[in-house]
Amino acid sequence: MGITHRALVVGTTVVMTALVAVTGAGLHWSRSLASFRQSPKELVDEVWQVIDREYVDATFNGNDWRAVRREFLSRNYTKLEDAYKAAREMLEKLNDPYTRFMDPEQFRSMQIETSGELTGVGITITQDEKTKEITVVSPIEGSPAAEVGLMAKDVILKIDGKSTKGMDLNQAVSMIRGPVNTKVRLTIQRGNQILNYEITRARIEIHPVRYSLRQTPQGPVGYIRLVTFSSNAAAEMRAAIRELEKQGVEGYVLDLRSNPGGLLFASAEIARMFLPQGDIVSTVNRQGEAERLRAGRGFLTNKPLVVLIDGGSASASEILAGALQDNGRAVLVGTRTFGKGLVQSVQPVGEGAGIAVTIAKYFTPSGRDINKKGIEPDIEVKLTEQQREQLTRDDIASDRDPQFTRALAVLNERILAERRNTQSARPAQTTKP
Repeated sequence: MGITHRALVVGTTVVMTALVAVTGAGLHWSRSLASFRQSPKELVDEVWQVIDREYVDATFNGNDWRAVRREFLSRNYTKLEDAYKAAREMLEKLNDPYTRFMDPEQFRSMQIETSGELTGVGITITQDEKTKEITVVSPIEGSPAAEVGLMAKDVILKIDGKSTKGMDLNQAVSMIRGPVNTKVRLTIQRGNQILNYEITRARIEIHPVRYSLRQTPQGPVGYIRLVTFSSNAAAEMRAAIRELEKQGVEGYVLDLRSNPGGLLFASAEIARMFLPQGDIVSTVNRQGEAERLRAGRGFLTNKPLVVLIDGGSASASEILAGALQDNGRAVLVGTRTFGKGLVQSVQPVGEGAGIAVTIAKYFTPSGRDINKKGIEPDIEVKLTEQQREQLTRDDIASDRDPQFTRALAVLNERILAERRNTQSARPAQTTKP
């Protein structure tokens, strides 16, 4: 399987804002949707064929996929909505929350999401494969969901009073999304607590990179927060590093906490900025064919680097963190990451609809499969429930942020150690009498 830029995504299941789905950008349509017409049954068959051709598991999770086709094509469909429902029912048989059908409205919203502007509450959610619980991966920084206090790992029990038991992600998406300035009520479980939030939907403009200069005992360092791997993430990261280099920073803290992922190639491009050489990630499809993405171009800095991670750091975040850790380029500080090691292809089907299909597994440079396992930090710094609840957006990356303060201390140690190594490596100076 050749790795191309076309529609490869490693974002978590659904970015709930304008409603969206898997993060994906740079999609290139293979036909003119405006001139395409098909019957509802043809749409169902097209979805079946995409899975038959591309799905990562050749056993289709133990399903007789040809029997599935016969079952669904034997039904009568009078309208496209019937086909949409059937397509979702068919994909549920795979028991893969990342492979999903999107109706035209959902597919349009997914494409809007990649432009960096969203409408909604601003949370990334997923559905547990075993319990079927709908869970918050992370709130988008600065979004209405973040402002009211939603957190990673919150389980959504009710949406506007309706239980999410038995509800699929598409239904949850439809209920949470809505027009700007309207409200949605979410009942969530956090540990043993049951909490209720009323959230006002808004238009959300996402700038994936924020950075600043911080003064430390070892000199100025750069702090970079990366909130998502959207289509403009690499360009913004490149600009941030270049500006901080001009200001003479001695090292960097890269904050990937609560970053739900996004585009595979955005993650690889950013890894190349910190890695002069070495593997970044490998993917394996159902034929067992492996492809590797490597560093070797776009390198910008070899300054000491510490990366912050937590349970909301998923997919593309884990690719970047794993590449930097396995290559010995950075120290990871925080807590274990989310654990999503799958790659999806996003493509159009029917008249404006779309499908996200899991086509490969990815592995870190050392061969680690982090799916459902996550990446362990080199230095664990856990936050108590009280600390998490008290940590406001203004507190992030301040002296009230225990994970950040530890990362800064580790970075200063690395800067000092590198400075000593550089000095000891210099030849001794001699003078003539």
